[in-house]
Amino acid sequence: MIHSRPDTVSVIGLGDMGTALANTFLKAGYPTTVWNRTARKANALVNKGAQRAASVAEAISASEVVVVCVLDYAVMQEILHAAEDILPGRLLVNLTNGTPQQARKTAAWAAACGAEYLDGGIMATPSMIGQPEAFILYSGSAVAFDAGQAILNTLGGSQYLGADAGLASLYDLSLLSGMYGLFAGFLHATALVGTEKVEARAFTPMLTSWLKVMLQVLPNLAEQIDTGRYDGAVESNLSMQAAAYHNILQASREQGLDPGLMTPLKTLMDQRLAEGYGTDDLSGLIPLIRKPTMYHTS
Repeated sequence: MIHSRPDTVSVIGLGDMGTALANTFLKAGYPTTVWNRTARKANALVNKGAQRAASVAEAISASEVVVVCVLDYAVMQEILHAAEDILPGRLLVNLTNGTPQQARKTAAWAAACGAEYLDGGIMATPSMIGQPEAFILYSGSAVAFDAGQAILNTLGGSQYLGADAGLASLYDLSLLSGMYGLFAGFLHATALVGTEKVEARAFTPMLTSWLKVMLQVLPNLAEQIDTGRYDGAVESNLSMQAAAYHNILQASREQGLDPGLMTPLKTLMDQRLAEGYGTDDLSGLIPLIRKPTMYHTS
């Protein structure tokens, strides 16, 4: 049975993120036990007051809250399955990046072992852990979240998304999708101006200002997506945007660049135009994205 406010924590996995998590718990004054397959990775934390566990079982036994942050779910399962008999009554918080289906499968396994399970998505880099800008998404056991929120809040803002253990992963990967789309645009933009020896650091402030303006467009696109009315409050229709986008690709080739980061969006634009939706907004690409049979899957 989990205490209403557990005050001990074990951290399993001491990569950059796991180490940051353990350091933050220690700074907040929580008795912290650590374990890693490469034992020397715990040395710096032990010097700061952490307890070194000789095994996964010892780490789990030491605390009511067990935080796991390893490379992937396969590693997590390999580590924890050998100690599943001591999981009953623990609050298992899995901060390993994975997919919604992996999270749901792990939640079912944890429940069968008698543990309360939370799946989490860390929206921060290691250096941000414990800072105001960090936030972590959680989904799964409401009992676990209520009991562990105080200790978890030391890592960053805690956002509970619901009982479906897959939701934190879904939100996490969706937010990362937006981030990587931004990064892809940034890389292509700096490469394009760089063909004329414009330095990325000189161009970036102008790009940042432009992106801040464009962020104001997102709520309108979101409204169109949710209502299915892709022709509502359109300022720049798809025909106009496709023409400009064509010029991005052509200029990139003329400047000797590989336009590969940008071409998939043009493919969707062309298909939507061919279907007669040139007066819609860019949000009209959503129906195509929702057709997985169009694409090869991995």
